[in-house]
Amino acid sequence: MTLPDMHRAEPIPAEAEAAIAELLQSGDLFRYTAAKDAPVSLLEVEFARMMGSKYALAVSSCSAALFLSLLALDLPKEASVLIPGFTFAAVPSAVIHAGCKPVLCEVGENYRVDLEDFAAKLPSVQAVIISHMRGHTSDMDAIMGLCEAAGVPVIEDAAHSLGTLWRGRKIGTIGKVGCFSFQSYKMINAGEGGILITDDADLVARAIIMSGAYEHNWKKHAALQDSFAKWQNRLPLYNLRMSNLSAAIIRPQLPHLLRRVADGLRNHDHMAARLAASPLIDVPSPLPGETRAPDSIQFNLVGLSDAKVRAFAETAETAGVKVQVFGQSTDNARAFWNWQFIEDLPDLPRTRAMLMRACDVRLPVQLTLTEIDAVANVILRALADVADARAA
Repeated sequence: MTLPDMHRAEPIPAEAEAAIAELLQSGDLFRYTAAKDAPVSLLEVEFARMMGSKYALAVSSCSAALFLSLLALDLPKEASVLIPGFTFAAVPSAVIHAGCKPVLCEVGENYRVDLEDFAAKLPSVQAVIISHMRGHTSDMDAIMGLCEAAGVPVIEDAAHSLGTLWRGRKIGTIGKVGCFSFQSYKMINAGEGGILITDDADLVARAIIMSGAYEHNWKKHAALQDSFAKWQNRLPLYNLRMSNLSAAIIRPQLPHLLRRVADGLRNHDHMAARLAASPLIDVPSPLPGETRAPDSIQFNLVGLSDAKVRAFAETAETAGVKVQVFGQSTDNARAFWNWQFIEDLPDLPRTRAMLMRACDVRLPVQLTLTEIDAVANVILRALADVADARAA
């Protein structure tokens, strides 16, 4: 059969059309123009309610949410922030942008934080960002236990994990702050956009002002009046607001989230079962207590040289399926050695070894199982061709 478009997102729900048309007619795209009930304000209320959090702040990207979260924690100047060695370059970039120093810890073959290395480096840092990279959740019980004992706040980078559960708790609600993405390849798609959630009124008040609630625009965040006054004129403005147009695109997608999560998990598990049948592929299992919400799949190649790994990816792409091998390029933003903007960039041998074999394939949630099978067939055939060439 013809292979599906692996980069196509679901259509924006028709319910968004009327809201967008109204905004276009009014030209009222700035979130603080309306006295109340601006689309961004309504999104914040609806998202916080959906997640079971007290407060939400919608911003221009998940990177902006991470940056504002670090600033709102009011950390010491040049504070050290512990992050996983497997994440997107935006995470260490946000740390540096906030005037802090990223400290990288090892990540294992299952894409989760190496808890031994994490515990060893924790005493040297003032904050932690846990990236649930590609939706793979680390052991949050162990991480929160270590961080709470050390008095170190945790920010969850849940850009890939909207809808994921850890022992029944929603990812993004376990740490002090949770940050999410609405970029095109996420469960909810606005092209760009992000949101942070927290139960800390003082923290979110600082984040709101710094996000661009200048003069008295903060008064339109009605639930937080008691937390704002002391910060007026005392914080810099970074103007990282979300526009009403983005919120109008996002809000109608919220009711579709649970269905998208179920479809994504169905597709992922079907593909995982197909790929795991090959002795050359290892698909890491979820941790006990982890319920994933995937829109992609990751797997490790077993027993192949670097040259054969590259040959596999090239063969699959020629056949119509893009397989990204995280460590097999000079510019991949998820390979830590490409983060040359970090001073004294460390080597992480365990993480490096994983990234040289870890493959990534998008699985848009709207794909059918027949389409998933067609993609799996291409991957398995490409791997068999490489294996046969090796044997020859």
